[in-house]
Amino acid sequence: MKRILTTAALLALIAPMAHAATAENADAKALRAECASQHAVKFEQAAAANEYRFVYNRGEYRGEATSGQAISCGQTQYAEYLASADPVRVMSAYPTAAGRPQPAKKASAAK
Repeated sequence: MKRILTTAALLALIAPMAHAATAENADAKALRAECASQHAVKFEQAAAANEYRFVYNRGEYRGEATSGQAISCGQTQYAEYLASADPVRVMSAYPTAAGRPQPAKKASAAK
């Protein structure tokens, strides 16, 4: 019985920490919103009532376009945006760089 109570107490302590590690802070959400606003999707015509518009960027699914809602950046776009963003803001959003998407390594030119 004592072992069960100890396990339950440990699980109760660990659960909020695991949730906090996966949830993004306000700075990271602001950076994602800025990335989405810089890579806004524009269409020439309005969508028909029965039409769905799925948005891709370089083969990466970004989401479904709905009127009045921004489509979030794909992981690749977001990583490239973080590489060019203000380093102070990026470090405040990701102090340990854990969970921060990294830009893809470019292939070096062969000699």
